[in-house]
Amino acid sequence: MKMRQLTSLVLATIVCLIGLIGSTQAQLQLGFYANSCPNAEKIVLDFVHQHIHNAPSLAATFIRMHFHDCFVRGCDASVLINTTSNNQAEKDAPPNRTLRGFDFIDRVKSLLEAECPGVVSCADVLSLVTRDTIVATGGPYWEVPTGRRDGVISRSSEATANIPPPSSNFSRLQTLFGNQGLDVKDLVLLSGAHTIGIAHCSSFRNRLYNFTGVGNQDPSLDPRYAANLKANKCKTPTDNSKVEMDPGSRKTFDLSYYSLLLKRRGLFQSDSALTKDLTSLGLVQKLVEGPIEEFFAEFAAAMEKMGRINVKTGTEGEIRKRCGVVNS
Repeated sequence: MKMRQLTSLVLATIVCLIGLIGSTQAQLQLGFYANSCPNAEKIVLDFVHQHIHNAPSLAATFIRMHFHDCFVRGCDASVLINTTSNNQAEKDAPPNRTLRGFDFIDRVKSLLEAECPGVVSCADVLSLVTRDTIVATGGPYWEVPTGRRDGVISRSSEATANIPPPSSNFSRLQTLFGNQGLDVKDLVLLSGAHTIGIAHCSSFRNRLYNFTGVGNQDPSLDPRYAANLKANKCKTPTDNSKVEMDPGSRKTFDLSYYSLLLKRRGLFQSDSALTKDLTSLGLVQKLVEGPIEEFFAEFAAAMEKMGRINVKTGTEGEIRKRCGVVNS
């Protein structure tokens, strides 16, 4: 009997420890603001529906902004904090200098502050705006459990160190995603966001003009595609024109991105890298061969998983009054 009691006590202790370890994620919940700010999610959705049609390309920007935020100190809206005289913030790091739409986030936050002062975090605003703009422009829906709190630290150097650059090979991608608790399947699925939006020549021009430092072209890039880019977009090594990441389909959230990967037409080296590993290549092939509904469902699961990375909840961080400024 004593041995059974001891065993039960040990098991109960283990269960409690597991509960404590998982408590941070458990504190995120669907409808977190149901009592404290019942109209919060409707305010976000209504604003998106009223304004995204004026600039539908912002959907691609927000999903990138959300991704870049979560990879640095977790999903805490630190990417929204402005640089000060004594600190260069994440938004001014090289990977984030082409982000835009900060005013859109600020306007949503202002509406929420007017409705429920000091209640809804900027981290949740960014998460909800990302999902709602993607859905409003024809992309997949995913659940966004809320309850995130905002970070108070934002460092440019950390963004540069943690956000996967477009020049990444597969090993580096796997490491940087792994650091955030994401696996190869998440890597392949989240890369699918490149089915919408644009890039600049500076993000991949070495693949066209100086891949190994001797003025050569990346041999893994389809020659006809490379020639087309040189002729029409990145006409010189210093050109920084805008280029569709998914040519001919950049406004549609579909499987075209993956089909292009198999034709060696991924724009970034990091895109091409997905075909260099047998596991990731197999996942790409499976997506291309499957129905769009399956991709949408799996992408949704990966987005929800990403949205939980190192979130601050409870008494951690703060609820910023303005998204660009830490509370004084």
